[in-house]
Amino acid sequence: MDSQERSSEEAEGAKERGLVYVWKAGSCLVTPERLPGLSGKTVLQAALGIHHGLLLTEGGEVYSFGKLPWRSGLEESRANSPILENTLLGHHVITVAAGSFHNGAVTESGVVYMWGNNSAGQCAVANQPCVPEPQPISISDSETSPLLSVRILQLACGEEHTLALSLSREIWAWGSGCQLGLITTTFPVTKPQKVEHLAGRVVLQIACGAYHSLALVQCLPVQEMKPIPERCNHCSQLLITMTDKEDHVIISDSHCCPLGIALSDNQPENHVFCPSLETLEGKNVTSSQSEDCQKPLVEEHTLVGLESDGASMLSSNDGQEDSGISSPGNILFPDKKEVKEYLISLSERSLNESLEKNICTEPEQPSQEEQLSACIPGPPGTSTSALNSLVASCASAVGVRVAATYEAGALSLKKVMNFYGTPSSEPGSQSGSGSPGPEALKDSREEQVRLESMQGKKSSSLVDIREEESEGGSRRLSLPGLLSQVSPRLLRKVGRAKMRTVALTPTYSGEADALLPSLRTEVWSWGKGKEGQLGHGDVLPRLQPLCVKSLDGKEVIHLSAGGHHSLALTAKSQVYSWGSNISGQLGHWNSPTTVPRLAKVCGDGVWSTAAGLDYSLFLADEQDFQPGLYYSGQETTENNLYENSCTKSPVLLLSCSKIGYISNVIAGGDNCLVLVDKNVMGYIASLHELASTERRFYFKLSEIKSQVLRPLLGLDNLGNANTIQLLQEMASRFSKLCYLIGQHGASLSSFLHGVKEARSLAILKHSSLFLDSYTEYCTSVTNFLVMGGFMLLAKPAIDFLSKNQELLQKLCEKNEENLQLVEVLNALFFMPFGRLHNYARTLLKLATCFEVASPEYQKLQDSSSCYESLAVHLGRKRKEAEYTLGFWKTFPGKMTDSLRKPERRLICESSNRGLSLQHAGRFSVNWFILFNDALVHAQFSTHHIFPLSTLWVEALSEEAGNVNGLKITTPEEQFVLVSSTPQEKTKWLRAISQAVDQALKGTSDLILYGAGGNVPRQEPPISRSAKYTFYKDPRFKDAVYDGRWLSGKPHGRGILKWADGRMYSGTFRTGLEDGYGEYRVPNKVLNKDDHYVGYWKEGKMCGHGVYSYATGEVYEGCFQDNMRHGHGLLRSGKLTSSSPSMFIGQWTMDKKSGYGVFDDITRGEKYMGMWQDDLCQGNGVVVTQFGLYYEGAFSTNKMMGTGILLSEDDTVYEGEFSDNWTLSGKGTLTLPNGDYIEGLFSGEWGSGIKITGTYFKPSLYENEKDKPKALRKLGILAVPPDEKWKAVFEECWNQLGCESPGQGDRWKAWDNIAVALTTNRRQHKDSPELLSRSHTQTLESLEFIPQHIGAFTLEKYENIKKYLIKACDTPLHPLGKLVETLVAVYRMTYVGVGANRRLLQEAVREIKSYLKRIFQLVRFLFPDLPEEGSTIPFLTTETKGRRSFCSGKSDSRSESPEPGYVVTSFGLLLPVLLPRLYPPLFMLYALENEREEDIYWECVLRLNKQTDMALLSFLGVQAKFWPGTVSILGESRKVSSNTKDACFASAVECLQQISTTFTPADKLKVIQQTFEEISQNVLETLQEDFLWSMDDLFPVFLYVVLRARIRNLGSEVHLIEDLMDPYLQHGEQGIMFTTLKACYYQIQHEKLT
Repeated sequence: MDSQERSSEEAEGAKERGLVYVWKAGSCLVTPERLPGLSGKTVLQAALGIHHGLLLTEGGEVYSFGKLPWRSGLEESRANSPILENTLLGHHVITVAAGSFHNGAVTESGVVYMWGNNSAGQCAVANQPCVPEPQPISISDSETSPLLSVRILQLACGEEHTLALSLSREIWAWGSGCQLGLITTTFPVTKPQKVEHLAGRVVLQIACGAYHSLALVQCLPVQEMKPIPERCNHCSQLLITMTDKEDHVIISDSHCCPLGIALSDNQPENHVFCPSLETLEGKNVTSSQSEDCQKPLVEEHTLVGLESDGASMLSSNDGQEDSGISSPGNILFPDKKEVKEYLISLSERSLNESLEKNICTEPEQPSQEEQLSACIPGPPGTSTSALNSLVASCASAVGVRVAATYEAGALSLKKVMNFYGTPSSEPGSQSGSGSPGPEALKDSREEQVRLESMQGKKSSSLVDIREEESEGGSRRLSLPGLLSQVSPRLLRKVGRAKMRTVALTPTYSGEADALLPSLRTEVWSWGKGKEGQLGHGDVLPRLQPLCVKSLDGKEVIHLSAGGHHSLALTAKSQVYSWGSNISGQLGHWNSPTTVPRLAKVCGDGVWSTAAGLDYSLFLADEQDFQPGLYYSGQETTENNLYENSCTKSPVLLLSCSKIGYISNVIAGGDNCLVLVDKNVMGYIASLHELASTERRFYFKLSEIKSQVLRPLLGLDNLGNANTIQLLQEMASRFSKLCYLIGQHGASLSSFLHGVKEARSLAILKHSSLFLDSYTEYCTSVTNFLVMGGFMLLAKPAIDFLSKNQELLQKLCEKNEENLQLVEVLNALFFMPFGRLHNYARTLLKLATCFEVASPEYQKLQDSSSCYESLAVHLGRKRKEAEYTLGFWKTFPGKMTDSLRKPERRLICESSNRGLSLQHAGRFSVNWFILFNDALVHAQFSTHHIFPLSTLWVEALSEEAGNVNGLKITTPEEQFVLVSSTPQEKTKWLRAISQAVDQALKGTSDLILYGAGGNVPRQEPPISRSAKYTFYKDPRFKDAVYDGRWLSGKPHGRGILKWADGRMYSGTFRTGLEDGYGEYRVPNKVLNKDDHYVGYWKEGKMCGHGVYSYATGEVYEGCFQDNMRHGHGLLRSGKLTSSSPSMFIGQWTMDKKSGYGVFDDITRGEKYMGMWQDDLCQGNGVVVTQFGLYYEGAFSTNKMMGTGILLSEDDTVYEGEFSDNWTLSGKGTLTLPNGDYIEGLFSGEWGSGIKITGTYFKPSLYENEKDKPKALRKLGILAVPPDEKWKAVFEECWNQLGCESPGQGDRWKAWDNIAVALTTNRRQHKDSPELLSRSHTQTLESLEFIPQHIGAFTLEKYENIKKYLIKACDTPLHPLGKLVETLVAVYRMTYVGVGANRRLLQEAVREIKSYLKRIFQLVRFLFPDLPEEGSTIPFLTTETKGRRSFCSGKSDSRSESPEPGYVVTSFGLLLPVLLPRLYPPLFMLYALENEREEDIYWECVLRLNKQTDMALLSFLGVQAKFWPGTVSILGESRKVSSNTKDACFASAVECLQQISTTFTPADKLKVIQQTFEEISQNVLETLQEDFLWSMDDLFPVFLYVVLRARIRNLGSEVHLIEDLMDPYLQHGEQGIMFTTLKACYYQIQHEKLT
């Protein structure tokens, strides 16, 4: 603790802490002396050897005193005052340890220093008998690479060995002897080695006696379903044996691996150990005798006959405490006889001990253990015994107690019942027997012997403590006849059916175990055991750690090891002691002392122990919370120093209580030492009080758990399953709380040994653990109470409870006479809550020891009020529960069953508060009951429950006669309650509001700790989240809604599930689906769902959505009133189904109506035309995959009326039709060569047509003049382009808020755009596909509306253009959506079968129509945009004299500068639209011009074979324009006769870019650049200005066109011609374009000479 951190108080009191007092061991009448020479240093820790001691002060310094023979200069003398160990200065030491004659210290960084006697290598230094100064030792783990040095937490030193506990909780050992636990016989070990046997386990503490070692190990968590090994891993014996006797079955897991015992040193090869943790050598081996043990090391099951009468065994073995095994260390097994004899003696010895153990129980000591007859779960997590599964089943089937007995020998049922009927008072045994004293024991001595013979001293595996945990406390004691002829397998089956589980030791809660000391511990011991100090019930040495089974489940929290004895301190403040008891150092006189027994210490509970050479010290609580020190060992009386007697039981050393508050006791050889704190300002006293009361509280809770709760759970007929479940829940929460308190007690004990900083108290640091455990327990107890649990319990438990009346009264601290059982139980289970007040009080006391301004004061003060407010809150909970219970008692019976729920609490009801229903009938009864989760309206025989989470209450205004009215709104009802008085009205309003608020907040346990009187807000929110099931609304009946609400109506996001499987998930508005949502309708026939995702309005599909039908059809488009209405796309059928097809177009009321395109994929036909009622009706065009083209009238899906039909070879029919492809009536048939027939036609096209008519052969001249008439007229009978896709444009106008195109408010339109963008963005935020970054940026930039003030300039025009480009980039913008849809419909129309050359003109007209209609939209949004064809004047400054391509001079054709920029829809919108529509459009051009282009291409390929010179001369280019030199790859070369592709190369390259551009404007720019490149080239050649004439220019340009080799030049030319801005035709670019066109035609007709 740094000095800065210390508060002022602690600085003053520091002098009064950690005072050292020493006295000579061996007497009870002593006066402790202050150790001189420490001059006010606070000592934190001390350690004693035989003749010396170490002290550790607060600053991390180490002092030595006493005889220090290893120190130079002090070999003989004795240091009476402490000497500083200078070597360790600067290394902050955190813990010290002293062996008999050596020392160790651990620094903050985990490094170990050793010094002192090293004769056995105990200082980890080789070949040096003595280490004078502290020397660091390296401990490194060889298993890690690179070698990591191991950090150490704790040291323990014995006489010749040292153990270290590492940060990773593993033990390292060095020195000599079997007490190291290492697999070696070569000593000394000077390099620290890991004790492998405990590797992987969590070791909590280590202790060293003179020649033995102890470790406290955390239990393994219970591993469910872990396969249990059948054989011992080492000696291959079965771990479980079953012997079937005539009338009973013996099941035993007492397997003793003979290899676990240390063999003599002259047989090193026999040092083999049984690794299985389940194998305990101490257990005697039982089973039927096997004759064939051939080998000395027993491999099969070793057996001992125990059939002889137990009583005779008792007599024969009486008093032979060490019979047969007095020479530990050299037991050899030369032959099977000795093995057998050894095992027999072992088993007899254990028998004898167990017997003595049971009989020598002193009657005056009542058990403080949880010795319930057999139901004794210990903590889970002890290594699971192999027998558990089997035992469990037997036990649950037959009743544990009986199984335990039967297994030992058949007893009469009557005896068994007597035997178990008495409460147990046997502290050490867990085998399930017990009676008040030796007299009663005599009757059952025989059974006892038998029982013990089986189970030895170990906790019986049959009543395996862990197993009971899982199989639980509510077993029946019923015997199905005798256990004869019942196979264990059958038992197991029977057992499964009845199991009810109640874990009374809480399930492994990692959280508390990580923060507080664990109580689930095991004690492991190893080393020399001659005095029984290992606790295994024998005096054998152990080379490897072995678990002391009888301490399983005893919650050991601290171990001390003396010279030849061991002490274990438990969480219940009891001490178990074992080992040498020559001087009475065990604190009891029971024998044998080879197994742990309870020491008898008089105080209120021991919380610290120290084991010296031949005595023990116990620190126990006294009445005034000042610790009392008890001594047990040699007694030397003053008058006669030679008569040594021993203490009968631990004696209180009175003189110690006068010196102050003892925090640590240390025992050594000659001396005892205590560290004492003076009680400055009551701080230390308060801490001791807190710790002491917590330990007592734990003891009490454990008593309740074992003496009351377990028996209760074991009772029969506890009522219905619900009650039992509540009881079990209460029991397990109680256990959890109990365990936490136990852990806290243990942590407080260790806290008192340490620095005692207030802020590291667990109830401050981990207050939430405590608050939560108490709150949870309170919830389960009050729930149990409300359901009348205590009343129900009282009946079956009356027997048990009346017998233990005194015990109960003592436990629940009530002294009144004739208390009701129910009240006793009530008091008992509510008792723990009183502890919260104590916490609060003690914390407050501690706070007063600090300055008010200090952080400690603040923290203690806050925590105190936390605990206080929780206590008050839980008290309120209890009152509520009792009030509710009282109400249920008086409430009419029928309704109780349906309304009574564990969590439900009554708030108020109208029988005692005047409240009636407005306009109720005269004789109707209306009773309103307000619970914490519902308002119940009860009438004569019916009642209705309104859940509070969907209940809204408001007071009605005073006027209109509603004087005291409350309006209640629920999802399906609204009613008014009238109260008798205004006070009543406010009471009810407040009660309902608070209850609703509480119900919405969830559990009412969410009180703000520490914020004591936080006033709940009066008004619950109008908008909230809740779940509700509709019960009468016709549309939603039985549907469940979960989501947001507003004043009684679903509003916001939610999910609605109907009983028939329909489901809607999305947004609601005032009770109806409105906004974006997803809807599923199961289709029972097809066993699939119809699925709709899209927009809703007022409960109906409205707006854009996608509907996937169960049949596989998908409709994507607009809806209105649940019907397809507006523009939409319907895909039918997968390609596998009967008729895959696709329709895109307009719908009206679920029917195709208006213009649409239908692609019949099976027949390979595409119809583009008008529809009505799902039928083709009106004008339309059909194209087929075979190249037929029809345009004309349709009626009811058939071609009917006038039409034109063209076939692939240009045969044309114009005339009447009566059916698809069927001619009927007048018409004209024109053949490809121009001949035509006029007349009457009938028949189907392509299968013979009857003709009555005239054949015409027009003159040749006529034919030259004009093409066939029909081809010119195409498109007249088709749907006019402006009539197409009206729905798409209407939808866009509607989105802008206009009824019809152009009619509406512009600003409203802009608002709608903003709303569309933000809502769409929000929706995308929820959807899984995230928007890309560029998309998000586009959206952000679109949120600014371009503003225009003043004259319209070119800059503004450019801004509009930029805005449009961005808007069309995102489908979330209405214009972008429009463009996206148009592109989709355009592609649908002109791709696939629609790629028909006849459709080219139609396609071009459609684009022009789009431009016109979009331009109308743009002008609506930007009204100051001039109309089509008008010009924007350039500002005068911007007028540039542009150099024309006719070099140098200003433009010859337009003498004045250009007058301005012409606004056209082409210029503004084509850049946006055309790139998207380019592929299908260009495809049509390519198809249309195929023949022309083939001729052109052939010519280009031919002419390009020529060299540059040849081609230039062939084309007639004037020689002066021929380039003289050309630059090839950057170097200049002369043009020679074989140069090819070099002249005018830059112009050629420039022209080739025409194919990479989309819009006519861009293509024209490319042509213009090409001309400029040509001029540049010529200029370089001529070196002078010149003017082009067309005659000069044309051949040069023709050369460039040929060399550019543009494949689809015809299509490019026609596209430019069709779509260029009309005003450009006569400008400079127009003329250049004309030149290109001329070149194209010239090349086609070029006659090569």
